Amino acid sequence: MYIRMENGPASVKLPDGSVLTRSDLPEKNTRRWVARRKATVVLAVNAGLITLEEACRMYDLTEEEFKSWETAMLQHGKGALRVTHLKKYRQL
Repeated sequence: MYIRMENGPASVKLPDGSVLTRSDLPEKNTRRWVARRKATVVLAVNAGLITLEEACRMYDLTEEEFKSWETAMLQHGKGALRVTHLKKYRQL
């Protein structure tokens, strides 16, 4: 049995006291991005579990796309990551 070593920590403690591990991250081949998965990736990057570059490479995201998720979540919470609510939270 082989254990694959990853760069960075194996787990981080989030501000709410919960623990986020690499196994909690969405699959690398994720194509359907629901709010929960987006929030998990944003939390992982902000907590230092993975780097922004690693997240963008792993999930085939642009930095701009990730930053839009991060901004929406920081300003309005996880609900702002729902596609059906984009208009509600979009700045004009």
